[in-house]
Amino acid sequence: MNRVPLEKKVLSENARVAGELRERFFDHDILCLNLIGSPGAGKTSLLERTLEGFSSSDRVAVLTGDIQTDNDAARLARFGFPVRQITTGGTCHLEARMIERAIADWRLEDFDLLFIENVGNLVCPTGYDLGEAAKVVVLSTAEGDDKPLKYPSIFFKSALFVLNKIDLLPHVSFDVAAARANARRIHPGMEIVELSCTTGEGLDAWRHWLERQRAAADAAMIAGIA
Repeated sequence: MNRVPLEKKVLSENARVAGELRERFFDHDILCLNLIGSPGAGKTSLLERTLEGFSSSDRVAVLTGDIQTDNDAARLARFGFPVRQITTGGTCHLEARMIERAIADWRLEDFDLLFIENVGNLVCPTGYDLGEAAKVVVLSTAEGDDKPLKYPSIFFKSALFVLNKIDLLPHVSFDVAAARANARRIHPGMEIVELSCTTGEGLDAWRHWLERQRAAADAAMIAGIA
């Protein structure tokens, strides 16, 4: 068997499992978000600032993927919510079967919101559906403002573009207007949030976006039952 049919078979199986996961998340009224970005873009920092804003009664869980170590899971677990590390051992992306195994012993009825922090990469994770309601692409100002044009697939597939580390703008050569324009060349009408996990600027806009997605998920559940 040559490479192309094998890749199609792998993606087809992944799509099947992802579809089953999406049904399970919908049945349990869980909003699942898949965060994708380069190493150092600030995905874990964004989750830290997000989790610290929840109350202990909020029904939130996190899966975080890395090639090695459980460092990110340790950082996130201190907020008291269920967190599980998925160590891929070399694979540059998470796959639906990994998500299925990671949540196998979780009571999904206990959750309303599930964050998946994908392996740091703007390419490989793009092609793998994890059953999420939406992908969120995270880009930092320490990267290039042309990244949307270099990696168009992830910007096309993402519902939200989070531009992180805006506190660094006085110190880096990053054109925010160009980054916005480049993203919208790929995905017209794409929502964009600019924030800093260091200073907290823009985090309210991120939280409001989460609230809107949660409300939309609830409305979809009610419509599905009716």
